[in-house]
Amino acid sequence: MRTDTGQIVHLADYRPTDFVLERVDLTFELDPTNTKVEARLIFHRREGVDPTAPLVLDGDELTLSGLLLDQNEVPASQYDVTSEQLTVRDLPGESPFEITITTYINPEANTQLMGLYRTNGIYCTQCEAEGFRRITYFPDRPDVLAPYTVTIIGDKAANPVMLSNGNFLGGAGYDEGRAFAAWFDPHPKPSYLFALVAGDLGVVEDTFTTMSGNEVALKIYVEHGKEPRAAYAMDALKRSMKWDEERFGREYDLNIFQIVAVSDFNMGAMENKGLNVFNDKYVLADPETATDQDYANIEAIIAHEYFHNWTGNRITCRDWFQLCLKEGLTVYRDHEFSADMRSRPVKRIAEVRHLKSEQFPEDAGPLAHPVRPTKYREINNFYTTTVYEKGSEVTRMIATLLGRDTFKKGMDLYFERHDGDAATVEDFVKCFEDASGRDLTQFSLWYHQAGTPLVTASSSYDQSSGTFTLSLEQMVPATPGQSTKDPMHIPLSFALILDNGSLATPEGVTGGEVTEDVLHLTERRQTFTFSGISSRPVLSLNRSFSAPINLHFDQTPADLAHIARHDTDLFARWQALTDLAMPNLMQAARDARDGKDVTCDPALIAALLEAAADETLEPAFRAQALTLPSEADIARELGSNNDPDAIHAGRTAVISAIAEAGEKTFVHLFETMKPEGAYAPDAESAGKRALRNIALSYLTYSENSPARAAEAFASSDNMTDLAQALTLLAHRFPSSSEATSALASFLTRFDGNPLVIDKWFSIQATIPGADALSRVKSLMENPRFISTNPNRVRSLIGTYAFSNPTGFNRADGEGYSFLAEQILAIDAKNPQLAARILTSMRSWRSLEPQRADHARAALTTIERAANLSTDVRDIVERMLKG
Repeated sequence: MRTDTGQIVHLADYRPTDFVLERVDLTFELDPTNTKVEARLIFHRREGVDPTAPLVLDGDELTLSGLLLDQNEVPASQYDVTSEQLTVRDLPGESPFEITITTYINPEANTQLMGLYRTNGIYCTQCEAEGFRRITYFPDRPDVLAPYTVTIIGDKAANPVMLSNGNFLGGAGYDEGRAFAAWFDPHPKPSYLFALVAGDLGVVEDTFTTMSGNEVALKIYVEHGKEPRAAYAMDALKRSMKWDEERFGREYDLNIFQIVAVSDFNMGAMENKGLNVFNDKYVLADPETATDQDYANIEAIIAHEYFHNWTGNRITCRDWFQLCLKEGLTVYRDHEFSADMRSRPVKRIAEVRHLKSEQFPEDAGPLAHPVRPTKYREINNFYTTTVYEKGSEVTRMIATLLGRDTFKKGMDLYFERHDGDAATVEDFVKCFEDASGRDLTQFSLWYHQAGTPLVTASSSYDQSSGTFTLSLEQMVPATPGQSTKDPMHIPLSFALILDNGSLATPEGVTGGEVTEDVLHLTERRQTFTFSGISSRPVLSLNRSFSAPINLHFDQTPADLAHIARHDTDLFARWQALTDLAMPNLMQAARDARDGKDVTCDPALIAALLEAAADETLEPAFRAQALTLPSEADIARELGSNNDPDAIHAGRTAVISAIAEAGEKTFVHLFETMKPEGAYAPDAESAGKRALRNIALSYLTYSENSPARAAEAFASSDNMTDLAQALTLLAHRFPSSSEATSALASFLTRFDGNPLVIDKWFSIQATIPGADALSRVKSLMENPRFISTNPNRVRSLIGTYAFSNPTGFNRADGEGYSFLAEQILAIDAKNPQLAARILTSMRSWRSLEPQRADHARAALTTIERAANLSTDVRDIVERMLKG
């Protein structure tokens, strides 16, 4: 584990390697504790490079066992080696040469789960971002691309399956119970896309015929006995392949595509060329063990990793600063896929909920950074919602600015121009400039400036002249390292809604560029005047969340209700309901803090119940409409001096008022929204279940009894309904016999199924209130809590820290002290996991002073610890400094 303070890497320091890597031949002789790795690397010196320049290769906790140059042993005087670096001097001038490196590694002891590790009898790799250097000395950077040949030798009984990237060359018995398998990937790739999996696994097989008529073998490997639970993943893969052909013209390029599901994995999944490795929670599903959200996640993540074949693999990143080039773009692509597979407006609502709950706090806190950073200390810490989700929003804005057809032309040009390249953000943007003829220089500030822009809007209507005037002002707040910001190019989708619900069509507009229904805000202050408006319209602004901004627009409750009733953009209708609710929830938190009675605006209740009862709206949308902003959302809007207990109490009181006013509506929805027939994970059925379960949630407040939830738990025939009923029992009535019985029943029924037991831990970790910490500590003593399994650690400790605002943010600071202890313990084994859980404290400065002081003390304890990994040190120092 790296425990140095970490050298700062700067974008401005980029330069190509001195040597070009032509070919990679790897041979692995697998052994649980002593795997031999032989790497034969063909290089030639780059033209123009100093002929005396040495070859410098990266390592991480390696021990060199052998070094050959063109099959001759290299004398010790010709190289220098440490566990972190190998430097070889006196190399040939212009002709290619072969370096052969032998190392021995211990997969069994690799608890970091980076490089080659062995878990539950399965050999597995994770090489992004810098894991390959834990296997052999190598130029471990994304701009070094080469074809790979891989030979795997291992015990035949223990490893009947031996996989790597590319196409299978062959395999057979080797000697004395051993076998080998050889693979060749003809497509040059960087080392972070290398993969190896070996072990005893079951397989689900299918085929896909590409648009050119090529038949591709599809294989998903899982633990024996779990094959039926991979059926949905296989279906999602085939739909992803078809969609990418139809939407982006991208065809698969090997004769086999493989997925392996493993239970011990730091990431959600990894797009290794032709051999994707997945956390098994994003592959395995059946109605008894997976929720509707699990199915949706599997569909999206299978698609995301497959789409990387072109946006990430065929075209990769020049350096890690360009990470958004593959991740932001591919997130946009998987969002579009899911929108086409399901409900586009509901999917957009879910995306924005996630963006606001995860990325907006990051942009507003000490960990803020641009979508394309200019420096980093630990690259693992920049796999963030800013790079992924905000990066996706930047791509979406390009599509909004240019229109779908021109955006498609830009993407086609990108694929044509940069296939096989390690590209940059500038390369990407240039393709859209060339395809559209539009200068995107100002727009590119979205890649370079951190922080969420604040747009303030005001409007007026002049009846005598029939003009509607909109004044806009933008401001991007200061963020670490960026105190002043330039005005952004912000595309704002809009509509002018008349009294009868129809959309006004202005005769003209002045004050700035308007293309169809998009305003282009490009200056700090801008005023748009619309003419030919016969009556006062209601403005709907930033429809479909066309730009990732904070919008401050003081609209009356009547105007918001009008948007919620009439806008043709369903996202805007949901946003109007949210904008109605948020001021009420913020005031409720203030009143609860001050000991005052909490009230609920009748206009909010009326608007929500109207949406709930509107059968012209799909059930999934109605479920979203009835889901109030979370406690974290309210804290974000309050901004400072936050008391999580008061926020919880205020929100609970508002929910109770809505529940009591709408009890008849919620009873009706609960009784009528159960899908008919056997469970199916389709969007329509999932929407009905979501609406029925949100109705059940409200009824636990109006009836103030666990009886209905207990009956729902007992009668559930699928995990979605079962888990929701259990959550309501545990969260609303934690001391009841019904909750105790349900938790015990759930455990007994699903004991031995790790992914479902993760749910059992998470449900209990998020029970609000003062007992949360003692409950979490008790659960850590449960023999089912496995501290080396990332999923299990995330389900209990991570969920407690991220998703239990009252239980974690205790006034006495004990929640923070507990987390500090856990971070240090996890860091000793798995620094990446520790660093990610630590980001749960990213908004500590927004807490009220007493809690903030406790949080600072806990962070300081972590900072002062000995042998802290660079991953955790980087996060904690930035959080304290910012």
